[in-house]
Amino acid sequence: MAVSEQLIQDVVKEVLAKMELSKPQSSAQLGIFDDMKSAIAAAKEAQKVIHRMSLDQREKIISNIRRKTMENAELLARMGVDETKMGNVPHKILKHQLLAEKTPGTEDLKTVAWSGDRGLTLVEEGPFGVIGAITPTTNPSETVICNSIGMIASGNTVVFNPHPKAIRTSNFAVSMINEASIEAGGPANVACSLAKPTLESSDIMMKSSDISLLVATGGPGVVTAVLSSGKRGIGAGAGNPPALVDETADVKKAAMDIVNGCTFDNNLPCIAEKEIVAVDAICDELMHELVTECGCYLASKEEQDKLTRTVLTPKGLNRDCVGKDAKTLLGMIGVTVPDNIRCIVFEGPKEHPLIAEELMMPILGVVRAKDFDDALEQAVWLEHGNRHSAHIHSKNIDNITRYAKAIDTAILVKNAPSYAALGFGGEGYCTFTIASRTGEGLTSASTFTKKRRCVMADSLCIR
Repeated sequence: MAVSEQLIQDVVKEVLAKMELSKPQSSAQLGIFDDMKSAIAAAKEAQKVIHRMSLDQREKIISNIRRKTMENAELLARMGVDETKMGNVPHKILKHQLLAEKTPGTEDLKTVAWSGDRGLTLVEEGPFGVIGAITPTTNPSETVICNSIGMIASGNTVVFNPHPKAIRTSNFAVSMINEASIEAGGPANVACSLAKPTLESSDIMMKSSDISLLVATGGPGVVTAVLSSGKRGIGAGAGNPPALVDETADVKKAAMDIVNGCTFDNNLPCIAEKEIVAVDAICDELMHELVTECGCYLASKEEQDKLTRTVLTPKGLNRDCVGKDAKTLLGMIGVTVPDNIRCIVFEGPKEHPLIAEELMMPILGVVRAKDFDDALEQAVWLEHGNRHSAHIHSKNIDNITRYAKAIDTAILVKNAPSYAALGFGGEGYCTFTIASRTGEGLTSASTFTKKRRCVMADSLCIR
């Protein structure tokens, strides 16, 4: 079932009604260190304890993290928006609720067994040890909490080097996780961070012999650095997800789904629709639906040029524009619109800078294609080989299949808003680290494990 904007608001009201949100649930700076070496040493000692704990004991810690995330959902959402100046509070509340409910724990760990005449062989998933993680400014507390749940479930501890522009929010989440562990009978420092993370502290983390696995969630630069470290690395990098709409689509529903996905948290999720490729047969109808029914503002050529100069700089994205709502972005170029304007749309070629670049803003360029073959080719070009996420609205199974094979992304959402990929209005689990570049896809507890084979020859087979 599609998730409408009204449903989102109703869920937010229900969440707020159930939570005590007037004050922080934790204030101690547990797990926060002044230097990276101290943080790694503390996490190493905590991992010795976590590794010896049973799965049931780990699950008690994780359950407490889930509870505290729900209790602090609004606080974390407000901290994130206040500190980063990106996104919006109601949608961030929903993201925290979603990760608390749908991030896999110890149940994600699987054992494979072979039993036969020559005995019993097991393959089990064990921890790496201490994991070094780099987290973004777009989803700071969400990524910290989601990663921590999966890493602790699999017997690891984690040292974070958070984005400096989201340090207050990230470190509050780290402290909350440690408080949850202590309350549940676990050790302190299951998650560690720095009071002042820097590039130098990140370099120390990547070179430390006590760090067995590196996980980077962010832009291409940080992912490249991790993958060049000489260690095993999991890289969750950039995307530029296209939404293809063919002539068989339910155009009205497609328009609303795309706008709902694109505007969720002001387009900060890396999976969110960043541009539309529409076949000519339904393109005019789609544009009509976007503007008249879905709260989109149709930008003129002059306004497109102003937006381009405003949101893009010679050095890349204007960070002051990332995660802002449509009304704010239009106000920056002198255009005043009512509050119900949710998204900015226009039609242009695929090479248009507001279409070809991943903006992380509610700006949707629409590329017109002659037919499905042309739409497929343009969508693949726009995804830029990131292999991250893509979307399609179609009732033609053959078209969907061809698109899935050609685009070859970690996520493909069909006939739904992009956030269905994370279990919101769709099936499946939640994650905020989508490792398209290194091939793990949607990460979970089992992602952060080593495979270990245990062989008992000529025994324990009782067939």
